[in-house]
Amino acid sequence: MIEMKHPHALPHLRRLALAAQGLRQAQPYGCGLAGARKAINHLGYVQIDTISVVERAHHHVFHARVPKFKPAMTNQMLLNGDIFEYWTHAAAFLPIADFRFSLPYKHAIKNGQIHWYKTRDKKLMGELLARIRTDGPIRSRDLETNAKKRAGWWDCKPAKKALEQMYIEGDLMVSNRENFQKTYDLTERVLPSHINSQMPNMETFAAHIIDQQLRCHGFASLKGLTYQRRNAALRKTVKALVNERLAQHTLEQLQLSSGEVFILETGALERPLPPLNNRMLILSPFDNSVIQRDRLKALFQYDYKLECYLPEAKRQYGYFSLPLLYRDQFIGRMNCKAHRKTGHLEIKLLHLEQHSFDEDLVITAFVDAITAFCHFQQCDAVSLTKAQPKHLTQRLRNALKIEEVL
Repeated sequence: MIEMKHPHALPHLRRLALAAQGLRQAQPYGCGLAGARKAINHLGYVQIDTISVVERAHHHVFHARVPKFKPAMTNQMLLNGDIFEYWTHAAAFLPIADFRFSLPYKHAIKNGQIHWYKTRDKKLMGELLARIRTDGPIRSRDLETNAKKRAGWWDCKPAKKALEQMYIEGDLMVSNRENFQKTYDLTERVLPSHINSQMPNMETFAAHIIDQQLRCHGFASLKGLTYQRRNAALRKTVKALVNERLAQHTLEQLQLSSGEVFILETGALERPLPPLNNRMLILSPFDNSVIQRDRLKALFQYDYKLECYLPEAKRQYGYFSLPLLYRDQFIGRMNCKAHRKTGHLEIKLLHLEQHSFDEDLVITAFVDAITAFCHFQQCDAVSLTKAQPKHLTQRLRNALKIEEVL
């Protein structure tokens, strides 16, 4: 086992992780729609979230990696059959080529494992399935319309549950999203005919997970390989396959001075990495690079918690603080809100942690980052209420004004 005790080893590991996530290159996947398609194929998934104080998380993840990305492109990929919607550790968009690896979970749910609902109305599910087969795709809002027209034949709440249950079981897929409203259709009508829909065996599934995680993260802990997967047999198979590859020397282990053990492809540490630059990135709390909080803390010494689920009195950084990545370190967080009707981005708090970087360079990088971020939010004005440390507040306001950000 490699022991990472040299002072320069951890920064190299950080750069490896960030490069694998596409966060250190200017355009690692290309631009626009084609770039977004390549990005999700590399990352393996993009988490969907409903919070909209700024542009939603699934669009934000693409924006951080793909120049000229526009939020409408996500749904365009769904309509084109490039991606599909399902569940990983949370609701997510996934590459359509990985469809078969959603089948084991669908099979488990169909055979009694609980996802959302302990009880399921099979009669109503059958009626809805027949209606979709005959009348075409359906939205939950369509059920509300029919409840009025048909004097309550469709009760929206049970019917919505029935739709969601058939979706999680795999009989239905999401064929479209309009204003965050899902449209459901039969899987056989949504899934492109050329896509492999054969159930993978456990060994094939485990190999897919290991290869995917090492590709998009550069390295992973054994726990991280099966992050939030409750399938004990899958975790056991992954562990056995990792041990087999370690014995074959196609994988190796490294241990941080903190004791954390990571697995990586043999020779990965010797591969050339893109040079560091002074770019700052504003990331989503659900970004693939930060979602595994234990890994984030061990690798970057960045203790991040999403506080929107806490009572307001217990929040330290605000309702929806966004991680700030500068060079190869997470150096702060920003709590903000996009007022779309007025085109105004309100930065309620910009918090910078202690770091060794030149403050002038950091401020310049932030101005560049917030310029691009404002455009992404469709805002043409920005304000800053407070910064920490306090002495930065006026300097940042001056920089934003001097640079005429928008």
